[in-house]
Amino acid sequence: MKTRKQPAKNQKKSLRLATTLVRGGLIRSNFGETSDAIFMNSGFVYDSAETAESRFNGVAPGFVYSRYLNPNLAMLEERLALMEGAQRCCVMASGMAAVFASMMCQLKVGDHVVASKVLFGSCYYIVTQILPRFGIGYTLVDGADLKAWQKAFRKNTALVFVETPANPTLDIVDIEAVAKFCKKAKAKLIIDNVFSTPLVQHPLKLGADIVVYSTTKHIDGQGKTLGGAVLGSKKFIDEVLLPFHRHTGPALSPFNAWLTMKSLETLDLRVERHCKNAKNIAKFLDGHPRIERVFYPGLITHPHYKTAKKQMANGGPMVAFSVKGGKKAAFAFMNCLRLIDISNNLGDSKSLITHPASTTHSNMNAATLAELGIGEALLRLSVGIEDIDDLLDDMKQALG
Repeated sequence: MKTRKQPAKNQKKSLRLATTLVRGGLIRSNFGETSDAIFMNSGFVYDSAETAESRFNGVAPGFVYSRYLNPNLAMLEERLALMEGAQRCCVMASGMAAVFASMMCQLKVGDHVVASKVLFGSCYYIVTQILPRFGIGYTLVDGADLKAWQKAFRKNTALVFVETPANPTLDIVDIEAVAKFCKKAKAKLIIDNVFSTPLVQHPLKLGADIVVYSTTKHIDGQGKTLGGAVLGSKKFIDEVLLPFHRHTGPALSPFNAWLTMKSLETLDLRVERHCKNAKNIAKFLDGHPRIERVFYPGLITHPHYKTAKKQMANGGPMVAFSVKGGKKAAFAFMNCLRLIDISNNLGDSKSLITHPASTTHSNMNAATLAELGIGEALLRLSVGIEDIDDLLDDMKQALG
């Protein structure tokens, strides 16, 4: 297959974000298609045995197997790397595949991991249940307590895993400060940037080594695909992550890569609306007589507002809040919603609400949930791109 010569690296870097999200990493076949083509093949053929050998030993460029790489995956990885300002990217079948691979590719028996204590249920399970099976210790830290972070490091601390804003409480961790601790300890810092999106927060610029995403969320934005991405330096991706990825097989399908590529074209437009709507909803809920507390990084009432303002472009697309009256009142509110859907997913164009304690974090016991601040009345709202007045009308009628 003939491919059009791609722009020089420095030329691509000069493109502004909105243009990069539409054109970055584009590979066109000799047919000159306008929309990115889909390459639904598992393997590739070679002109000669010598060509096959040179592909496998890395002497000659080209594709060898779609579990390793495919034109659709290559385009998506290049576009995501350009968007994030990373040297390299590796896409995977899901966000959790990306999280697990980013950790396990660099850990060994006897290592120690430090993580923020408020994590998505599956991330919490990996750190507290799976890693210890491989002889890897862990310490969980209150994300806002810098002294606790400093004390958590040991001589064998190999990596640090942080969600900020955290799922579901929207706790904020000072990335720059934690990154300095990591550099001193020679530990790699992984930031799960899903709740912030790559348009609101830039962890690599703040000192993080690795950024992970569930592209299933805002990057896809329409609830139609599963996917994940790991971004970092060329050395980390090529020498540490890719050998693990290629031999364990958490590959993204070419079709899902193509769908995600198409979604990236509108990401900046969608995120702008997500965040604007979220701020308006947070303001509406703040001080409402039926709402006990609102957690939104863009409100001055958020306990970590100053940190959020320092490292985020705005408050982000997610809102958490507690309804007065506990679980019963929270469920009643959810059941009265007519427009906003009940779902454990997030990042969709449609607004979605969930009760974390009984869904996304239900693998935790009551004591752990209480310690993490995930109460029976806490709700997590993924704010969509609907008309804000319709969303507010729905919440008003549900609150009564």
